[in-house]
Amino acid sequence: MITCGIEIKGSEVILCLLSKEDGLFQITDCRQIRHTLSNSTDTESVRKFQFLLKKLFEDYKVKKVAIRERPTKGKFAGGSVGFKIEAAIQLIDTVQVDLFSGAKSKEILQHNPMPIPFKATGLRAFQEGAFTTAYVALSEYFPEA
Repeated sequence: MITCGIEIKGSEVILCLLSKEDGLFQITDCRQIRHTLSNSTDTESVRKFQFLLKKLFEDYKVKKVAIRERPTKGKFAGGSVGFKIEAAIQLIDTVQVDLFSGAKSKEILQHNPMPIPFKATGLRAFQEGAFTTAYVALSEYFPEA
């Protein structure tokens, strides 16, 4: 089962597709790892953005989506566009969407440390947050394998 880890930065989503089979993690190549919501005030733009992600999830047979949760207050608080993006993803009815807070991720990583350093994955540096979120999600969904 492929899980899509998502990190939202401003008006952009960064993706990482990851699966776990027989206890081994597999990174799936993705045709586009960044998607931008160009005009968050236009309903049609939000619908088009949502459709684009839904189609990507269908094409890659993604069943679960894990979003790195952003705080609502404080120095690292998410902006309004980011929360629109989050809602648009949560409303996609063909996937299960879960949010992972920093504290929850940290706790899961303590019990399931990453088997290799991020640099050894071959992913782009900006994908680290999305990769970590996907890894944390798979570690929670399939802790025994």
